[in-house]
Amino acid sequence: MLKGSSYEEIYENFRWDIPEKLNIGVEICDKWAQDKYRIALIHVDRDSQVSKYSYWELKNLSNRFANTLSDLGVAREDRVAVLLPNMPETLISHIAIYKTGAILLPLLTLFGPMAIEYRLQSSGAKILITDNENLPKVLEVRESLPDLEVLIVVNGEKNRDKQADILDFWEAQEKGDRHFDVVDTGSEDPALIIYTSGTTGPPKGALHGHKLLPSETSNLGFNLDLFPQPGDLLWTHCDWAYVAGSFAALYPTLNNGLSLVNYERGGRFDPDEAFRIISEHGVTVIFAIASALRIMMENVESPSQKYDLSELRSIAVGGETMGHDLLEWGRQELGVELNENYGLTECDYSICNCSSVMEIREGSMGRAIPGHVVEIIDDSGNVLPPETYGQIAIRKPNPSIFIGYWNDPEATRARFIGDWICTGDYATKDVDGYFWFTGRQDDIIESGGYRIGPGEIEAALKKHGSVADAAAIGITDAIKGQVVKAFVTVKSGVVADKHLADELREHVRNKLEAHAYPKEIEFLDELPVGNTGKVMKQELRRGEREKAAADSKGKKS
Repeated sequence: MLKGSSYEEIYENFRWDIPEKLNIGVEICDKWAQDKYRIALIHVDRDSQVSKYSYWELKNLSNRFANTLSDLGVAREDRVAVLLPNMPETLISHIAIYKTGAILLPLLTLFGPMAIEYRLQSSGAKILITDNENLPKVLEVRESLPDLEVLIVVNGEKNRDKQADILDFWEAQEKGDRHFDVVDTGSEDPALIIYTSGTTGPPKGALHGHKLLPSETSNLGFNLDLFPQPGDLLWTHCDWAYVAGSFAALYPTLNNGLSLVNYERGGRFDPDEAFRIISEHGVTVIFAIASALRIMMENVESPSQKYDLSELRSIAVGGETMGHDLLEWGRQELGVELNENYGLTECDYSICNCSSVMEIREGSMGRAIPGHVVEIIDDSGNVLPPETYGQIAIRKPNPSIFIGYWNDPEATRARFIGDWICTGDYATKDVDGYFWFTGRQDDIIESGGYRIGPGEIEAALKKHGSVADAAAIGITDAIKGQVVKAFVTVKSGVVADKHLADELREHVRNKLEAHAYPKEIEFLDELPVGNTGKVMKQELRRGEREKAAADSKGKKS
């Protein structure tokens, strides 16, 4: 698919090749199973024990489980939910669900009962696959889920006496035949629903088709410097319950018949453990969120001296703008360029860097990935000239673009202007096709007639030697409408005081325009970060609204 020695050549030569018939379960597993010793998954459990699963084994296990699901009444386009951490049972479940023609509903184990309840209710999920650790959250809301017929639980025999409709995962799987007639799905047929939260209203279920797999395989191939290369081995910390973990990392690796190293962490992200996994297994390529790499950078001193990172050749980075310090750390400590990427749940992903065929311009998200037509448009859908502020949009037809929001045609229509899917993200595009992120539509700060993008402010703050991370929002001001407030975390050993706040204000004033400097700076121990690694600015805004309401109430009393 990716033919050429330069960005321009690869982009011009690229053509989508999406087959009419396509099943993700077959593509990421069965088509490689004739080689009985080809390893798909290298799994490191919470006790650091390593187990390996071949494509042949995964084919047989997923076939057995697909038969089990069919015997339970699962049919084409039924919704089957998976609430599990990254573990072999999760991958087996994913493959089996796709083979039955059902629609996968992946759920994060970080979700609480209310979040799980909403997604199961909205999707009408028929079956839920989980473990004992997460089962109590489901049982708490079980009575409000009339569509949910059966719970399948890893080590579920412990619950057999408690509830009749709980089955043990391995016992149920072993009853199935290892031969299964895969449902004949088309590339346009629905494959999964992933719920995405906005700043207003309840989460919406983004429905994707089987065609997303070849699209994401091509996207990752470009982002990881023409992946796969001989001997490539991928590691990601991203949860498979999100597009970033499954479709942007796990599935493309398996679609290429390669191996993926998975570490089933039980608690908080451990940067030393991450480096140990990379070193001991000779990982060559990584898909990561910027915040995770930042944790690794801040907490592990001189990793290249402590660990053998000589096999590393490429790292794809998403979730947020990296900043100068992270980019330089990748170069100096890891010996690789960090290739930033950009995407969203509804169209993952369409812009990235590929250091092997294009220049990396610090602060840029990169250029349109081959196969994607990406432009900056105005509110009427007109393509804007270079260096003009506007909304990032991707043009149909495009296999990365979602089918629509689950049971919400109105919200789906609102996402498009003509053939353009609107991202809600604002940026500029320079004359060479590089995109420069400004901020979310909801993040744009309007102050005294100026429209200020928080991305520039955050980037400027991160260039200061004392700053570990930063986020900027607009807060209400009686005169200017809004002024900038920055939330900052500092590096170890730095004193966060008024003197530093004044210094940071002047630093931004000098780096950007005078009107863009943060009038207020608040130091935090950590920024609120969501499951995808992005800073949850809605939480910062909510906190400011609550403070303002409390102040107003205090003045009235």
